[in-house]
Amino acid sequence: MGESWFHKEFLTPRRLLFNILFYGSHIFFFAYGWHSQATNKKLAGLNSLKYSVWSSRGAGLVLAYDGGLILLPMLRNVIRVIRPKLAWAFPADENIWFHRQVAYQMAFWAMVHTTAHYVNFLNVERTQIRKETALDIHYTQAGGITGHFMLLVIVLMYTTAHRKVRQQCFEAFWYTHHLAFFFMIALYSHATGCFVRDSTDPDYIKSFPFYSTEHCLGYESWRFIIWVGIAYFGERVWREIRARRSTNLQKVLIHPSGAMELRIVKPSFKYTAGQWLFIQVPEVSRWQWHPFTITSAPEDPYVSVHIRQVGDWTHALGERLGAGPSVVAALTKAAMKGSEKDDKDSYVGMRGDFVELDTATSSSPLPMVRIDGPYGAPAEDVFNVEVAVLVGAGIGVTPFASILKHIWYRQRKGNMGCLKRVEFFWVCRDAPSFGWFQSLLQEVEAAQTDPNFLRINIYLTQKIGEDMLWNIAINDAGAEYDPLTLLRTRTMFGRPDWKSIFGRMRQAIETGQYLPGSSSQLKTTVGTYFCGPTPLANAVKEAALASRTGHVDFTFAKEHF
Repeated sequence: MGESWFHKEFLTPRRLLFNILFYGSHIFFFAYGWHSQATNKKLAGLNSLKYSVWSSRGAGLVLAYDGGLILLPMLRNVIRVIRPKLAWAFPADENIWFHRQVAYQMAFWAMVHTTAHYVNFLNVERTQIRKETALDIHYTQAGGITGHFMLLVIVLMYTTAHRKVRQQCFEAFWYTHHLAFFFMIALYSHATGCFVRDSTDPDYIKSFPFYSTEHCLGYESWRFIIWVGIAYFGERVWREIRARRSTNLQKVLIHPSGAMELRIVKPSFKYTAGQWLFIQVPEVSRWQWHPFTITSAPEDPYVSVHIRQVGDWTHALGERLGAGPSVVAALTKAAMKGSEKDDKDSYVGMRGDFVELDTATSSSPLPMVRIDGPYGAPAEDVFNVEVAVLVGAGIGVTPFASILKHIWYRQRKGNMGCLKRVEFFWVCRDAPSFGWFQSLLQEVEAAQTDPNFLRINIYLTQKIGEDMLWNIAINDAGAEYDPLTLLRTRTMFGRPDWKSIFGRMRQAIETGQYLPGSSSQLKTTVGTYFCGPTPLANAVKEAALASRTGHVDFTFAKEHF
C-alpha cells in the first residue's frame, strides 16, 4: 500500500520542516498583528470593535507577508544562479509549488481579512465611532477600493490558473497573471493615507503626502515587502533587455504528430543541457511568452525546441509556419504505416522522417522570434549521480533529448563525470510520436561502445490497430531493428511496472552486477528525472523512493515550468 497523501505532504522530514517554518510564520504574524492592534492606545476607538478589528489586522499583516513571499519564487534569474550552489538546502526546482502554497494561504487569509472588515464596517455604521456609512468606506475610500480591486484580481487569477483552464487556454492564464502588477500597487497602497487614523474625521493637508502623519497612522508593512517587488520588476526589465538581443529563426522541421522543431541562432544565449526557455513570436502574439524545454545540446550551433500543437497559440504558430493540419496529417499517416529503412518510394515513410520548411518557395519568410532564458531544471544534475534514470512521457521526452545529445558529445571527449550508467524510459501513447527523436536515439544508440552504459526502454501504451499489428508481426521476425522505432532496442507494449523495474535495479546494484567495479559496500545514488503528467510522476516517484536502502539511494525530481 502506498504512502498516504497526508504523510507525503506533511510528515516526510523535509516537508515537515517546511510546514513548521511556513505555517508557523503565518501564525506568528497573525498573532503579532492581532496583539499590536489590540495594544495600540492611539487606535482605542477602533479597538472598541474588538475581535473583528483585531482579526482584520492580524490577517492583513499575514497578507502583506505573503505579498512579499509570492514573488520570491518568480525571481527566476536569481534562482538559476543560486541553484547549483544551494540545491541541497534550497528547493529551487519546487519554486512553482512554493508559489502555489503561498497563493493558497493568500486565498485563505483574504477571506478572513475581508470577512472581518465587512463586520468592522457594519459596526462602524452601527456605533457611529466614525460619522460614515459602510458603503462609503467600501466604495469611496482608498482602503475599500483597493481591497475590492484586489479581490477581483484574485478571482480572475486563481480561476484561470487552474490546470485544466491553463492547458486549454494558456493565453487566459498568461494575461490575467499579469494583473499581478496592479495587484501589488494596490497592496502597497492599501493601508496608507488616512484610512487608519486615531481621529473621527480624516486629517488632510494641501502638501504632499496630502494627509497629516499626526493623526493618519497607516500600516507600514509595505515598507518591508516592497523591496521584493522592486527586485522582481528589475528582473523583468533585465529579461526584456536580454530577450531583445540578436535572434534568428534559422530552420523549422515538422515531425509526425504535429511536433514542430524550431532551430534558433542566438550567439549570446549560453545554456546547460536539460534547461528550458521562454519563447515569443510577435507575429502570433506581441505579449505572450511560452515555456519550452531546450532539446539541443550546448555543443550544437543552434538552440532548438520541440513544440506540439495542442493550444490556441501553438496552432496559430503552426499555421504561420506552414505546418497546418494537411502537413501534419500527411506525416502522421505515413508514420503509422511503419515503413522500413530501405523504403525509398514513400514520401515520408520512415519513423523519424520530418519535413523541413523551404523558405525559398514560401510566400512569407520565417517570423521573428525572441527567446528568454535559460532557466534551471532538475535534469541539469544527471552528471552528478552514478546512475541516471530518465523518464519521459510523450512530448515530455524533450529535456532528455538535450541530455542524451550532451551525453553523446561528452562520451566522445571521455568526460562523463560521476555518471556510470543511464536508463532511458520513453512512454508514448501512439506510434507516430516515436518519430520526434528517432534519428537522435539511433545516433546515440549506434555510438555506444559499452552496451551497458545506455539502455533505451520504449513503451507504447495505446491499443494497436490490426494493420499495424500485422506489419509489426511480419517485419519483426528476425529483423535487426524494431519495426516501430527502427532501433535495436525492442518496443514494449503496455504500461511499465515501475516497482519491478526499480526493485531489479536495486538488487543488481547491491549484488555488484549493475555497475562496473562496484561493490555492495559503496553507497550508490540513482537519480530519477521525470517529465510528463502528474499521475505518472506520482507512480514513478512512489516506486523509486520505496526502493531506497542503506546502500542504494534513489532520488526523484520532476520538471516544472
